[in-house]
Amino acid sequence: MPRSVNSVASRARRKKLLKLTRGNFLARRNVWTVAKNTWEKGQQYAYRDRRNKKRSFRALWIQRINAGVRPFEMSYSEFMGKINRKGIALNRKVLADLAMNHPAAFEAVVKAVK
Repeated sequence: MPRSVNSVASRARRKKLLKLTRGNFLARRNVWTVAKNTWEKGQQYAYRDRRNKKRSFRALWIQRINAGVRPFEMSYSEFMGKINRKGIALNRKVLADLAMNHPAAFEAVVKAVK
């Protein structure tokens, strides 16, 4: 009995992956094994960096809050300690946004903490 291969499905599967690697350089876009490895490595980077993004944004928010409280003769750690003691429930993302875009509102928060 002759061997039966589902070449239609195989080709479709390969085409799908090659479509995902469009825009890559040289063989990384059109040689099946190279493109497959490229795509898999890209998925690994994406998974890792979805977690690193959270880390990076938290660091950015901390820097912005620190820059916002320095004119009030306060450090970031001092400010966060006082804001937690006062029971003001604003997270770092909101505080950083206030420090950057609404200085008057951020000043009111700092004054409430002092």
